[in-house]
Amino acid sequence: MVSSLSFFSMFLSLALLSLVKGIQGATFTVVNKCQSTIWPGILANAGSQPLDSTGFELPSGGTRTLQAPPSWSGRFWGRTDCQFDPSMNQGTCTTGDCGSNQIECNGQNAKPPATLAEFTVVPGGQDYYDVSLVDGYNLPMMVEPTGGSGGSCSSTGCITDLNRQCPSELRDGSGAACKSACEAFGTPKYCCSGEFGSPDTCKPSVYSEMFKSACPRAYSYAYDDASSTFTCGGADYVITFCPSSTRSKVCKCWATVDIGDDGLR
Repeated sequence: MVSSLSFFSMFLSLALLSLVKGIQGATFTVVNKCQSTIWPGILANAGSQPLDSTGFELPSGGTRTLQAPPSWSGRFWGRTDCQFDPSMNQGTCTTGDCGSNQIECNGQNAKPPATLAEFTVVPGGQDYYDVSLVDGYNLPMMVEPTGGSGGSCSSTGCITDLNRQCPSELRDGSGAACKSACEAFGTPKYCCSGEFGSPDTCKPSVYSEMFKSACPRAYSYAYDDASSTFTCGGADYVITFCPSSTRSKVCKCWATVDIGDDGLR
């Protein structure tokens, strides 16, 4: 009898914890393992409340935690080589610039190319999250759910330095980012628009397949949902820029890839 009561008590505690977690939303911890300072940007989707910060400076080795309300959806990205002058209300970044002229992005999106981490928090249900190269690439990034259950609850991201391997036709003028084929060429075929605006008509291109080979779990083009969208219930998330990639080996010729377990759990 005591054993049954103990089990029921434990079950009730877990259920209440899950309910409270759903009401609270999700906690995002942003970690910078890059060798230099970055400036993360955050954009809430339409209908979602902005987080306490929409952009901030994060030195090498730095960490910052942000609390998202229930039903929050939006994206995170990293800005690089930023120069801000608060007295003049001016500032720009070499990659990922959001055009606000400030450290805070204030509701403005990243200018491609930029690696994106995208989230939809579902209270009491399964969150959706992904790392996307649809808008190109500027920094290695990994997303790790913690404390969640159900769904896949898997890590995802792109831990390879694609800037070193970027084809010349996709290379950003600064050399610090790699464009998507859509950004580089602007045609419906690569942008999955017009007559190519459906999964049946927009297929992977040689460029998106290059991205996919290097980063198997990241979105490589608009309709890459099946292998790139992950779910987890009641989780918090760690977003790491420049995570360790000692287990990954990617051929610089973009031809053969040996990533083992792709460097992610």
